[in-house]
Amino acid sequence: MTATDSAFWRFSLRFYALPDVAPACLALQDEANVDVNLMLFLLFLAENGRAITRDDVARLDAGIAPWRREVVEPLRALRRRLKSGVGEIPAATSEGLRNMVKKIELEAERLEQGRLENAAPTLGKPAPRNEAARANLAAYEAYLGRLPDAPKALILNAFSAQAS
Repeated sequence: MTATDSAFWRFSLRFYALPDVAPACLALQDEANVDVNLMLFLLFLAENGRAITRDDVARLDAGIAPWRREVVEPLRALRRRLKSGVGEIPAATSEGLRNMVKKIELEAERLEQGRLENAAPTLGKPAPRNEAARANLAAYEAYLGRLPDAPKALILNAFSAQAS
């Protein structure tokens, strides 16, 4: 199965494209250290009527943390740095390189999502969709610490409003 054949990848693209979801995800990433792929996976589980615990979140995070830390985050940092230019090379000159880094970063995130999706069949207990979403984000919040209320609410509202 390729990444584009993945139900999780398709869910992520569809959900991330909803109005105001991308900025809310980035706010959670930047303000609370949320791994957006992990959060999307928790919502994907909820979409499939599965609620998980804080311990499940900790195990999932442990499985992807080295990849995130050593691959995804450095690529993200480089892409963001190239946006404003580096030294004598202005952003306009390095835009092509920035776009290549962006594609590589996206592929790194797809690989991370594949690792998460492999765990899906054995995770969680049955729960109604919206209840599972609230429970899964609460489990992630218990694992990370407090999540900013406004972007968290926006994510949950967007999920609830989206038809399953």
